[in-house]
Amino acid sequence: MIKLDKHYVDPRLVDLYDIENPRGADTDFYLNLTKEIKAHKIIDLGCGTGLLTCEFAEAGHEVTGVDPAAAMLSVAKQKPAADKITWIEGTASAIGQSDADLLTMTGNVAQIFLDDSDWLSTLKAIYAALKPGGYLAFESRNPLARGWEQWNKNDSYFEYESPHGLMKTWVEVVNVSDERVKFEGHNVFASTGEVIVVDSELRFRSYQELTQSLRKAGFSVDHVYGNWDKTVFEESSRTMIFVAKRDES
Repeated sequence: MIKLDKHYVDPRLVDLYDIENPRGADTDFYLNLTKEIKAHKIIDLGCGTGLLTCEFAEAGHEVTGVDPAAAMLSVAKQKPAADKITWIEGTASAIGQSDADLLTMTGNVAQIFLDDSDWLSTLKAIYAALKPGGYLAFESRNPLARGWEQWNKNDSYFEYESPHGLMKTWVEVVNVSDERVKFEGHNVFASTGEVIVVDSELRFRSYQELTQSLRKAGFSVDHVYGNWDKTVFEESSRTMIFVAKRDES
């Protein structure tokens, strides 16, 4: 089962999501991918507040945004082009057969699937949602880069103005074991002194593990990039960007 942490369900923290996760090179990558593969029908799984979802719609695609967090979808539905999108509150299993050309999972959503059974069942649901020859694209942090070593107050501290006044935020690792990283997100509302600490856990699967799981679910791996500029993945890359294809049957 997927556990939603407070960042996705507490309305005050949801208000901060787009500030902490602004539009970036990843958005351009996925938009360009739709042109390369000539995608029309797109599913954005784990769409969150709908930043990429709405850009897909604005570009003229037929789009479905899927997320299990009602608070995130509430924000997404207020954005430009939201009325052109089909919104589903749920997980991959809620999509059904859709004959989509492309399904995206952005924001390292792949890492929230802690158990292999949950990850594989999600991949199989994605397979069913794609048309034969359709594409799955997602990214995941490379465990060899050990990015969690920068998840401490000194390296991650950030202050910014928000609808709730000045925010002070940082993350701190609690435990690293068996590819799983537990960490805390600290959110300080400076105007009141209130502190919300969010417990989170991510799975850092390796390049080999992700490749094997995709093949097990019926996908072939077309490309694995190490950066949004399409640099080829190397062991030193901080991220792994997978573009996989459903078999033609």
